[in-house]
Amino acid sequence: MTRIDENPGRPRAAVTVRGLVKHYGETRALDGVDLEVREGTVHGVLGPNGAGKTTLVRCLSTLIRPDAGEAFVAGYDVVRQPRQLRRVIGLTGQYASVDEKLSGHENLYMIGRLLDLTRKEARSRSEALLERFSLTEAARRPVNTYSGGMRRRLDLAASMIGSPAVLYLDEPTTGLDPRTRNEVWQEIRRMVGDGATVLLTTQYMEEAEQLAGELTVVDRGKVVAGGAIEELKAKVGGRTLRIRPADPLQLRPTATALDDFGLTGPGSATVDSQSGTVLVPILSDEQLTAVVGAVTARGITVAAINTELPSLDEVFLSLTGHKTTDSQDTTPARMEVAV
Repeated sequence: MTRIDENPGRPRAAVTVRGLVKHYGETRALDGVDLEVREGTVHGVLGPNGAGKTTLVRCLSTLIRPDAGEAFVAGYDVVRQPRQLRRVIGLTGQYASVDEKLSGHENLYMIGRLLDLTRKEARSRSEALLERFSLTEAARRPVNTYSGGMRRRLDLAASMIGSPAVLYLDEPTTGLDPRTRNEVWQEIRRMVGDGATVLLTTQYMEEAEQLAGELTVVDRGKVVAGGAIEELKAKVGGRTLRIRPADPLQLRPTATALDDFGLTGPGSATVDSQSGTVLVPILSDEQLTAVVGAVTARGITVAAINTELPSLDEVFLSLTGHKTTDSQDTTPARMEVAV
């Protein structure tokens, strides 16, 4: 089996998944998942608790073997070429997996040597990552003296020491304080800028919007939507028109005018006194034009008008029927190592 080639003229796919299936007894954790991740990007995978996100990552990192379908990562077949694949990927799971008896530097140096870095390369790369993740002062201390946040940062550094072509980050910033989370985000952006590809599972909407160029939404083992964030927002619809009258005293008359015209449904126009605007749900461009016309027909002067797409939280809720949570994927922990 050789590395697959991409079609000329198309951006190269770092990850290609077709019809991936994984069962745990009667539970269908993955139910025919299709996914394509463009090279040199951050691709976010969102889904409610138990949707199959972690199972997907485990399959793509060769920790478990899928029951059906096919997947290629960095050009390698996940099932038939696991050894070659493991040399070009990195993985940070939901929980830190570093050796607590070793120091932070020893952990990174050991992993670097296992990845065939020279002693000099392993040492310099370890020191650089320890500095980037603000762990230099604790570098020689045993990891069992580290705080939870420090262990998490070390675990992330360990996944990056081999400069992987594809990096899997499964809920990477869970439990981190805002400053450390920003450090992690900065390092992810740096890696992507250097050409790496990141597959990110997260339930933090801010994290997805900050990092991901494209998203795949999964629910009950199936892909329910995918695309750029703005595209997903547009698919859900439900734009909101925000109108600011030049005269603040015209807020209530503006809302009344819209209700009287019956363009948006009784009582659907709401007044936001704090921002001095009237909010109106809009389902089409034609409706937007009619709403503006209704306001001006009443002789109300408009100082500003803009439309807002739904938030990513609202998109998530619309697509899956679930609210976003910080709970983890409850896929069974039983692991089958593919060899």
